[in-house]
This record gives sequence, structure tokens and C-alpha cells, in this order.
Amino acid sequence: MRPEILFPLFAPVTSLPGVGPRFGKLFERLAGPHVVDLLWHLPSDIIDRRFTPKVAAAPAGVIATLTLTVDAHEPPRSKRQPYRVRCRDHTGFLHLVFFHAKGDYLARILPVGATRVVSGKIEYFNNQVQITHPDHIAAPEDAAKLKPIEPVYPLTAGLSLRIVQKAVDAALERARDLPEWLDADYAARRRWPAWREAVLAVHAPQKAEDLLPNTAPRERLAFDELLSNQLALGLVRAHQKRLPGRALGASGALRKRLIASLPFTLTPGQAAAIAEITADMAEPSRMLRLLQGDVGSGKTVVALAAMCDAVEAGAQGALMAPTEILARQHFATLSELAAKSGIEIALLTGREKGRAREHILAGLADGTTGILVGTHALLEDDVVFKDLALAVIDEQHRFGVEQRVALGAKGNAVDILVMTATPIPRTLMLTSYGDLDASRLTEKPAGRQPVTTRTVPAARLEEVIEAVRRALDGGAKVYWICPLVEESEEVDLAAATERYAQLQKLFGARAGLVHGRMKGAERDKVMAAFAAGGIDLLVATTVVEVGVDVPAATVMVIEHAERFGLAQLHQLRGRIGRGDKPSNCLLVYAQPLTETARQRLSILRETEDGFRIAEEDLRLRGAGEMLGTRQSGLPAMRLADLAAHAELLEAARDDARLILARDPELETPRGQALRVLLYLFARDLAVKYLRSG
Repeated sequence: MRPEILFPLFAPVTSLPGVGPRFGKLFERLAGPHVVDLLWHLPSDIIDRRFTPKVAAAPAGVIATLTLTVDAHEPPRSKRQPYRVRCRDHTGFLHLVFFHAKGDYLARILPVGATRVVSGKIEYFNNQVQITHPDHIAAPEDAAKLKPIEPVYPLTAGLSLRIVQKAVDAALERARDLPEWLDADYAARRRWPAWREAVLAVHAPQKAEDLLPNTAPRERLAFDELLSNQLALGLVRAHQKRLPGRALGASGALRKRLIASLPFTLTPGQAAAIAEITADMAEPSRMLRLLQGDVGSGKTVVALAAMCDAVEAGAQGALMAPTEILARQHFATLSELAAKSGIEIALLTGREKGRAREHILAGLADGTTGILVGTHALLEDDVVFKDLALAVIDEQHRFGVEQRVALGAKGNAVDILVMTATPIPRTLMLTSYGDLDASRLTEKPAGRQPVTTRTVPAARLEEVIEAVRRALDGGAKVYWICPLVEESEEVDLAAATERYAQLQKLFGARAGLVHGRMKGAERDKVMAAFAAGGIDLLVATTVVEVGVDVPAATVMVIEHAERFGLAQLHQLRGRIGRGDKPSNCLLVYAQPLTETARQRLSILRETEDGFRIAEEDLRLRGAGEMLGTRQSGLPAMRLADLAAHAELLEAARDDARLILARDPELETPRGQALRVLLYLFARDLAVKYLRSG
């Protein structure tokens, strides 16, 4: 149960004065549904009203607070004109300008002859000083209530700054003193304020520097959020380890036979990952491991070696991929690799119907099928395994935790291996996958050629087309990736279709097109023609990012490369350089480049190391956009900035480990305070894993 002390903060945002159902929906979109969400909605700027010049000395473009006498009202002659109120001080005149204003209201708040304190942005129009729609108008005796410095908050359509400020102020009034959950010595060393004091301080910045992530109040709140995250992951992990598992009694003979039959030697990273995974599977507790490896680092072989142990022990393995094309590619790769091992491998996607599907399901139920590869179709109710022991999930960030759990529920005490070709920076790794053990593949398999990356301004596009012609004449296959125009498939599609039409005129039937709007079967047909022959130049939107393996593809052109994220460019580039011939990637960019875009392209030219690229991407973009947080189910950080607070994350991880080692059920006085912290950051699920909670 959530502690009573937090009830006021978890009331709906509509319980705040002035926030009705209409504004409630907008606040929910802006910050979240509860009062506490407004505490985490931090200011992004400040308005400083301390500048109090005379009219004659008021410079344009600045916010100023002036003491004026109201001279005259000048109502508009037509609806299209503004209502103007002429004011003055002893140095000159200033007009207050109002559009769509009610004259009787203005006459009431600005009576002629009265003195008023007015604050707003100074403008010059026709050589006259004016303020359009002043932010504040007050009588001199009320001017003391005018805040000299005001926080500016991020807004959404339909909410003005004043409405958001009032709602945040009302939310702050509900913030109580909470029991201290921080280690007293650590908090004192960092000179951090108490929780409530920190919350009030971050919403009352006095200067621009107070908005930075390294101030004491902001660091304190960031640490609170990171500690709640690390504690929650620790509790989930402890719960996972407590679940009954099973030790797979495999000698490893089948795995060794597979490795001996491979037409290549395993990299040291592959050998180490296989050793870690098979050791986990031999333990009586459940495995939950993440296998990270760059595009083309050989994760599939590692997964197959692990599944060999499951099959040798008389059980089964499953591999789930996010797209049909990727599932078919895995099936082809696994079938070829396992041909000499005598393992029965089947494929199940939405396309298998009728008798074919029944045959697959029968083989699965009676145990003749050792390994099943497929898409979300694996999760359907009629897919029943005889004895599923190992579930492998590819491109983990495309699936939610629920799907991971659902696949695991199809067996008894199933070991889980999740794989990703998106290298994850260490800080994101700790906050998002801290409940998983991790293995990394850092080398490329033997024989893979490096990719030379060049940047080319868009003005030289004709030269790029000529280079593509030479590559095609030399027998190469070429990807041409069209720009990410905006968050709109229609516009992206239009750009790709237009480029395809132009290239088709030049290269005829050798050019093909794939995009996200095509039906799966149609897209697979084009991809298959590109892989096997017929099509040599594939024009594509980013659907090929996670896609088919075409070793003959040695050239990639990425148009408007400056619009893509660093990790995405790296993923796309990973589609080439998969064979034994040198490859070239041309990043075509439009000028002028922003500083961030320039850094992005320069990092990509310098390195093919996905892990370094991931760290740089985090530095340049921040955690929110990394991995596409919204679609991947990763926890969004509201107060912690993973690039700025990496050191705090390490400290929070160490603290969480120590806490759970000493007080695994959070029963001590500090443990009870930490339960409040978990509820404060909505980590309710983790509290449920406490035996006494």
C-alpha cells in the first residue's frame, strides 16, 4: 500500500485549484496524471523582472518592470486594430497594446491618472516604446507580490505559462517533509538539502546557473530518482533469482559438435559469451542475460550454441524476432549452421497457415522440433512446447517486458537470453537493464572487411550517382537510404518514391524499392530479389535498419545523413561490410550543418566501434532519445540526466547493492524510508516483491 504521507501527491492533477477536466487532459500530456508529476516538471528558463529602467532608457527586446502613470485610453477604430493605453513617466511615453481586449476591463485595471507597476517585454514600433500584452499590471501597494524572478516551464498547446506556474505552485504546497532515505554521511559530504527543500529550490531558480544539472538541489533529486531505479531493479532481480529454476544436465557434447562443424573460428568474445551463458544454464536458478553485440558480431551463433545445450538435455529452445524478415533470416542461418548437428529447426510466423502450421505445432508438442524460430506468432495460445527450457529474444528493445515474460511462461523455469544489436551505453545499461546479467561481443567475425565512411555535400549528388553506377558495373550491390523527413511515414515515403523514380530511369529494372507501408510478403519478395539477384540497387526508407543479410552489398548511400541519430546511422551502415570485400558508406548531407550534426558525422567517419558510438550518442542526444525510449518501455528519467549524472548513477548502484545486502526486505528505519522513496517514484511493483511488503 502506498504510504498515506504520499496521498496528496498521488491525487489526480485535476484536484488542484483551477485545473478542471479540460486542463487536466493537457497537464496529463505535459507532465503526467498526478500532482507529483508537476514536481518533476522542471523549469527550463527564468524571467528576470529586476530590471527597472525609466521609459527613455528602456532597451528593446528585454523584460523590464516600469512604474507608470496612465495617461489616456485609445480604443481601436476597427476590430483589426489593437486597444492602446498611453502611459508615461517623467522621461517619456509608453503604450500598452492589447489585441481582442475588453475596454471595460482595461478601464477598471488601468484607470486614467492612476499609477501602475507594469512588467513585460519592451518593443519599439514606429519609433514608439510599447509593451504588447504585459505579463503583470499591479497597483504600487500590490507590487511587492510581483515575483522579481519567475521560472519558465516547458508548455504544451492550450496551456499558458501562467496556468502552469499556478498549478506547479499549488503542487509544491502539497509537498511534505518526508522521512530521510539517504545515507546521512553521504548527503552531508555532498552538502545536499533535505528532499522537500530540494524540490522547492529547483522550482525557485534565482539565476540561469540554478537551472544546471550540477546544483546541489538538482543533484539530490537526481540521486533520489537513480537510487529508486537501482533499488527497484535490485528487488526485481532478487525476486527473479528466488523463482525456482532448473539446472540443465547437458554435457556440452552437442554444442562442441556444432562449434567443430562451423566453417569459421569463434571470436574470443563469442567463446566467452557461450561459456557465460552455458554456465548460467547449468545453475539451478533462472538465467536472465543480455547479449549485446554490434551488427554482424555473431550473436546468432552464440544463441544456437546455448540452444544446443537445451536440446541435448531433452528440452527445447525458441528464438523470437521482431519482424518476419528477421525471423526468416535467423531460420536460414540456424538451419545452415545446425545442418550437421541433427537438430530439427522450425519457423513460425503469421504467414504459416493451415496444414503447414498444424505440422509445425505437432512437432513442437511432441518434442521432435528442438528449436522454434518465429515472430510474435510464438506467443499465440495454440503454440504449445513439449518442454521449453531456453527462450532467446532478438532486438530486445522492440519488445516489452510483458512479451519477454509471456514467452518464458510457455515452459517450466525457462532461462531467458535477450539479444540486441543496438550497443547500449554503460549508464543506460545500468538504469534500464540492471536486472539482467550482460555479455558483450566486441569483435567482428574473421574475414569481415572494414567499411570506409565518407561525407559528401548534397551539392555533389551527381558525383554520388556516378560512383553508384561504377559500383554496379563492377558487380556490387548498393543500398540507397532515403532521408528521415519528419515523424511521418507519408512524407518519408514520398521522398523515397521520388528518388526511386529518378534512379529507375537511370538503372531500369536493377533498381527496387522497399518501405514501411508495403505488405510483408511484397517487401520480403523485393528483399529476396536484392539478396539473390535481379535487383542490385535497393532504394529504402529505414526499414532495412534491422534487416536481411546481403554479403554482396558493399556500398551504401545515406541521404540527408544529418537528420539521423548516430546510433541509427551506425545500424544502417552495419548492413554493408558483411562479406569478404571492402565496403563504402557515403553520408550525403545538406549544408549548413549544426554543430551536433557535424560532430555526429565526424565520429562516424572515425570509428566502427558501436560501443564508443553509443556513448557519444548519449553525450550528444541525452538519454530520452536514446534507443527511442518511448517505444521501448525503458524508464524515462525525469530528474536525472544520464550524461551529466553518470557518477551519481554509479554511487546509487553501489548504495542499492549495500542496502539490499544488509536489509533485503527494507525493514530497518532507513529501509522503511526507502519504501516511501520507491512509491514516490512509482516503483510500486518492486515493493510488491518484498516478502514482508
